[in-house]
Amino acid sequence: MITIIDYGLGNVLAFANVYKRLNIATAVAKGPADLRAATKLILPGVGAFDHAMELLQRSGMRETLDEMVLSRSVPVLGVCVGMQILAARSEEGRLQGLGWVDGDVRKFDVASFRQRTHLPHMGWNDVKPVRSSALFAGLETDARFYFLHSYYFHCARREEVLAEADYGTTFSCAIEANRIYGVQFHPEKSHRYGVRLLKNFAEL
Repeated sequence: MITIIDYGLGNVLAFANVYKRLNIATAVAKGPADLRAATKLILPGVGAFDHAMELLQRSGMRETLDEMVLSRSVPVLGVCVGMQILAARSEEGRLQGLGWVDGDVRKFDVASFRQRTHLPHMGWNDVKPVRSSALFAGLETDARFYFLHSYYFHCARREEVLAEADYGTTFSCAIEANRIYGVQFHPEKSHRYGVRLLKNFAEL
């Protein structure tokens, strides 16, 4: 069962609707008991890093999620801020992240950009896989996704970067580490590209 973690952030209904169109069953978890039947997890998120961590801690699901992901290797897909809180820390806030993937979250340095641009990075952008992964099956050459963010995930291990995008600089926009996946973009808002990626995640 694909279980979408509802801790107060992210468009849970949008993910559920994509899977409904694909005829793939989903459930929504608002507490630890709702996670029992989960075989895959989606961790959505929007907004600020610290706020996301505060809400997740308050939900009572943190301990169960740690056990599922780290001990039982249940696959999880973090989306946008849901990806960022997979890291240990962020320049955006003071709280510790989940620490499931070795890395930190950094703000784009617009002063170093060669062309005029601004934050947030908002809109459609090409996404380029840098290594093979079933998550990007069928999306190897023409993937385009919708972004809305000012911070990005900096992986400590280059081999855990799955895909990159360009916005003034090249940055990691998808990661994969021990069945933990993260995407900075919004597949639930990315039309056929996002549908394909979410279908791929369901089939891992």
